[in-house]
Amino acid sequence: MKKYVVFILSFGLLYLIVQILSGWLLTTHYTPDLSSMNNNTSQEVVFGQTSIIPFVATLLVATLAYFISQKLFITPNK
Repeated sequence: MKKYVVFILSFGLLYLIVQILSGWLLTTHYTPDLSSMNNNTSQEVVFGQTSIIPFVATLLVATLAYFISQKLFITPNK
């Protein structure tokens, strides 16, 4: 069980780091399309909604992958 906890914690940390880095890269390389903008632009900023479902689904898949790999690759004790 200790291996599983270490695996899930490290997987979650790596997932978080990848999400932050990809968001940073997408933000720094974003170029808005100025030709489609009207003169009636509002000063209101609208952010999209966030959901925890993709993270939970990823952890579920990681958990399944961990247990399947443990069942398939059983090493005999010496």
